[in-house]
Amino acid sequence: MDIFEKAQSYMDAKLAKAAGYYPYFLPLEDTEGTEVMIGGRRLLMIGSNNYLGLTTDPRVRQAAIDAIARYGTSCTGSRFLNGTLALHQELEARLAAFIGKPAALVFSTGYQTNLGTISSIVGRGDVVLADKDDHASIVDGCMLSFGEMRRFSHNDMAHLDRQLAGVDPKAGRLVVVDGVFSMGGDLAPLPEIAALCQKHGARLMVDDAHSLGVMARGRGTAAHFGITDQVDLTMGTFSKSFASLGGFIAGDEDPIHYIQHHARALIFSASMPASNVAAVLAALDIIEREPERVDRLWEVTERMRTGLKRMGFHMGPSVTPIIPIITGTVDRTMEAWKCCYEAGLYVNAVIAPAVPPDQCLLRTSYMATHTDEQIDRALSILGDVGRGLGLIA
Repeated sequence: MDIFEKAQSYMDAKLAKAAGYYPYFLPLEDTEGTEVMIGGRRLLMIGSNNYLGLTTDPRVRQAAIDAIARYGTSCTGSRFLNGTLALHQELEARLAAFIGKPAALVFSTGYQTNLGTISSIVGRGDVVLADKDDHASIVDGCMLSFGEMRRFSHNDMAHLDRQLAGVDPKAGRLVVVDGVFSMGGDLAPLPEIAALCQKHGARLMVDDAHSLGVMARGRGTAAHFGITDQVDLTMGTFSKSFASLGGFIAGDEDPIHYIQHHARALIFSASMPASNVAAVLAALDIIEREPERVDRLWEVTERMRTGLKRMGFHMGPSVTPIIPIITGTVDRTMEAWKCCYEAGLYVNAVIAPAVPPDQCLLRTSYMATHTDEQIDRALSILGDVGRGLGLIA
């Protein structure tokens, strides 16, 4: 059998393209943050993770430009060998202080952060327990480890309790959850999870990719619940609120030092370029000095949530700037996406395996830089689409 046979027979995406219902890999010709250009058309963007609108902030742009002028475009090596700049260490110290932990370690992407952290910490004889709605990078990190992975039903504390109780007392235990779940926009019940970890002697890691810059004036889910000291490891990404590319893990000195010397995703990958590091530092400065930007994000979010709720959309348990619109079937989701796209609104079509097959959705997300007029326009388009497809009355 030719190993490429699966590739030659894969027709789903080709058929969707031919029918005009393919919502992925669309090339942006230009972007101003809240609006983008695709195929010469200007669309209102409500599908970005640019929560604070900092990717186009002049201060962030200039910081990246200045770093390129000083350091060049690449570090040409891994953190472990020749790729660590003083700038990396400055960022790690700043992030640790921002999160409220003794130490932090910067990776080249958020995905690599989860892969490297989990696969290095979870070894033979250990057990890692993950929420069934956890991000793919968490699942892949668990699978790459030499330990055993167990899943528990989404935010089901009774199930997590049973899973932890069934672990051999001699085994090391790590519970890993998203702080804000990237598709549903709901929160992990961290106080309850932390209590169960303490009860069963497990460590707790929280992926705060979608909550840093958003929750608790930007400091994340643990800070939102007031339990930063009860979370052992906090992971974050730079590709969302921090307007760059990369990721980090923060925690106590010993585990961070261990990850630094055992994470293959760190040791065998080139380090973040100086321009990306400088962009994060500039974004962090703005987040700390301009808390009103986070306040504006929540004003935009609540304006949108209130409008969608008033029209009768089903949004699930979201309590964050990620607001899903539940559409149900794949066909209805693709039809809704196309209608929005043709009306000048960019949303994300999410289907299985990212969500259950009968819970497909349009994933929408919002920025501090959205204007009230843009939000009203988005609501108007979504209302027309929802009524036309029978999603709302």
